[in-house]
Amino acid sequence: MDHVQRPLPQPTRITQPYWDAAKEGRLVIQQCGCCKARQFYPREFCTACLSDSIEWIESAGLGTVYTYTINRRPSNAALSEKVPYVVAMIDLDEGVRMMANIIDSPPEAVRIGSRVYVCFEQASPEIALPQFRLE
Repeated sequence: MDHVQRPLPQPTRITQPYWDAAKEGRLVIQQCGCCKARQFYPREFCTACLSDSIEWIESAGLGTVYTYTINRRPSNAALSEKVPYVVAMIDLDEGVRMMANIIDSPPEAVRIGSRVYVCFEQASPEIALPQFRLE
């Protein structure tokens, strides 16, 4: 059976700094230079005050599981070897929420409120995907 390539993100002008940091093993989020509001996913402007004075700050990569689901059917052929896998919404300690997989733990060990830390899956030479592990 031929190996199916996992669909990968396509960085844009707005998201390229995020993917560059991930490739270096760093998780970054945006912060407004005017009102200091933080946000994730990357945007061109602040969602709180609409300023375009956006800065990138490094996250500690620590957070809490807000909610999650255990996927027992792959969303595409490339993920068939990974089932079951956990997709979670993670509340980062910096105050933003992001979606990622929780890896290297039995899916049944994940709970709402579990503490997690970021790790990176090198999906291609150009793309590293932020994932999380249970603390």
